[in-house]
Amino acid sequence: MKKDTHPENYRLVVFKDFSADEAFLSRSCANTRDTIVWEDGKEYPLVKLEISSKSHPFFTGKMKFVDTAGRIDKFNKKFAKTRFAKED
Repeated sequence: MKKDTHPENYRLVVFKDFSADEAFLSRSCANTRDTIVWEDGKEYPLVKLEISSKSHPFFTGKMKFVDTAGRIDKFNKKFAKTRFAKED
């Protein structure tokens, strides 16, 4: 194998799909800020997911209503007082 092809921080990480409340343990080098205690009692870095195979309509066969208007309002409210705010 070639040297220096794999990242240095390749480790076990928990991926959690919050819309389906499902989590799985896998290896990744994704940067994370949060940690979570897994079923084995050890603490692992946490990658938060909005959608995975447990919640995606293609895999579940169920359509899910996404409140895009609410998400847009939340975004506008969050950035209303910053320099990125849209001027009327």
